[in-house]
Amino acid sequence: MSEAGGETAFDIRKVLKALPHRYPLLLVDRVRSIELGERIHAVKAVTFNEEFFQGHFPGAPIMPGVLQIEAMAQAAAILGIETLELAGTGKLVYFMGIENAKFRAPVTPGCLLDLEVEFVQKRSRVYKFKGRASVEGKTTCEVEFTAMIADPPAD
Repeated sequence: MSEAGGETAFDIRKVLKALPHRYPLLLVDRVRSIELGERIHAVKAVTFNEEFFQGHFPGAPIMPGVLQIEAMAQAAAILGIETLELAGTGKLVYFMGIENAKFRAPVTPGCLLDLEVEFVQKRSRVYKFKGRASVEGKTTCEVEFTAMIADPPAD
């Protein structure tokens, strides 16, 4: 599916082809737009059926902030894999560092969590990203993180 400016949107089928993650840890449902080598805008539909809501917190469900960061990392992985044309190669994207994480507002069931991530720095296999999660334009989390692309562990 193409959008203006050569950007591309992904449905869940294409997300599943780009990421090795599966339920219950797949945290990207759709890609609204991607500019290869630059940025991505993905979405996580947060539902009451998420396993983490059973214990975080009973009677007052809130999506853990670290899972918001993981959702942004998964969006960044799609950006990196698609930019480097590595889909289907088995390569994985690993966290190396998380910096300046700030949690601004709670994320509750029924929200559409917008995940906006952009490249900050690119070096051979190591990449730095800046991400922002939001609900209806209100920032819920912002973070900078570093990741590397590597082969999966040997069997």
